[in-house]
Amino acid sequence: MQYFIQTFGCQMNMHDSRRMDEVLTRAGYTPAGAVSDASVVVLNTCSVREKAEHKLLSALGTLKSLKAVRPDAVLAVAGCVAQQEGEKLLKRAPHLDLVIGPDNIVELADLVRHIQRGGPPIARTVFDYDEPGFLRAFPSERKREVTSYVTVMKGCDERCSFCIVPYTRGKERYRTSDDILAEITQHVAGGVREVTLLGQTVNSWYEAGRDSRGTASQFSELLYRIAREVPKLTRLRYTSPHPRHVTDALIRAHSDLAVLPSHVHLPVQSGSNRVLRRMIRKYTREAYIERAHRLLSARRDMTLSTDIIVGFPGETDEDFEQTLSLVSEVGFVSAFAFKYSPRPYTPALKFGDDVPEAVKEERLATLFQHMELQQQRHLTSLVGSVQSVLVEAASRDGSSRFMGRNQCHDIVHIECAPNPDPIGQLLDVEITEAYKHSMRGIARGSTHAAPPLRMVRRLPLAV
Repeated sequence: MQYFIQTFGCQMNMHDSRRMDEVLTRAGYTPAGAVSDASVVVLNTCSVREKAEHKLLSALGTLKSLKAVRPDAVLAVAGCVAQQEGEKLLKRAPHLDLVIGPDNIVELADLVRHIQRGGPPIARTVFDYDEPGFLRAFPSERKREVTSYVTVMKGCDERCSFCIVPYTRGKERYRTSDDILAEITQHVAGGVREVTLLGQTVNSWYEAGRDSRGTASQFSELLYRIAREVPKLTRLRYTSPHPRHVTDALIRAHSDLAVLPSHVHLPVQSGSNRVLRRMIRKYTREAYIERAHRLLSARRDMTLSTDIIVGFPGETDEDFEQTLSLVSEVGFVSAFAFKYSPRPYTPALKFGDDVPEAVKEERLATLFQHMELQQQRHLTSLVGSVQSVLVEAASRDGSSRFMGRNQCHDIVHIECAPNPDPIGQLLDVEITEAYKHSMRGIARGSTHAAPPLRMVRRLPLAV
């Protein structure tokens, strides 16, 4: 039996697809090279934006012909749209066999067998509040992995007015630090060099009663423990943090720990206090800028990227100008920006969608133009410098080039001899050219030792 998984959406969905891959593989299924060869097809969905749902419905329409030719094939929808719609999806797409939520991934193989034995279509979308479960990722047996994701928490308690995640992922649940450390250690033993900690609001992670006093361990303490107990880990990233949980201790960790790279993705969504209040973001423009500047000061070469929504209900031209001015003041090097789209079950629905589509399009284009100029200035400033680049893969064009990322998470295309194999190594790369969204460089040498736990520079912090 072969399976095919198609992923829509964010890093969290990519991680969930990897977990589904492992669940099916361990149950005896093998991956198919194409959807037409598969006996099991899983569409792993995202519902953060309306566009992702449209892609799902289009894909389901395409798979209707596959089901007509091969009625024994199992068609499943997983992820946030599955959690959001549940049994409604089975009614909208009668050729669909299975709807499965993110918390039920561990049951995927059993539910597929239920269908294959002649069972009726089923929707399984139950949150695991009583006994939270976190599927551990294992090093891949089929391909070499330099980077990997490790989930530390799931769900969200923030209740932003535009966001459907609390509805589709539930309230926050946290994984134990011992379990997180064990998974990271296993990844590193299997060849992984960079781990990204995942969570809807990853820096809200805590663990009650960790020390002898019974007090909670915070996210920053988790970072210190990973750096101390997994010394062979080359880089440790995390996404996505919430600005409200950027604490003094977290900023200090970026000053202290060399394993943390010089980049943080810190969503802002808007630069207008009025819009931020309507979004229920629980911070002001001024508080965001202050924390962003302190993060930037923690390391000499620190950079920030962000998420921005344009055309939120009630956003005026002045509100949008405040977003542009914040983008300039903070100096983001890149951004994920998109137009607001109404999501079901969100508080923002009561505002209506009063910003015309043409205005949204114009604002988005203006923001992209603004961001591209800032990114270009950043990349151009690195030409002539020597960057420490973690090599992730060989170039897809069959040339002698390789692809990696520097400390600031910028993509670097590397001219490098293939022997010895550089994949998974840190190379000193001289940057020779800046492109629109990446750079080109020539390898000057490599360092195979992982960065030690050391003091980079102590940052004076207010108590």
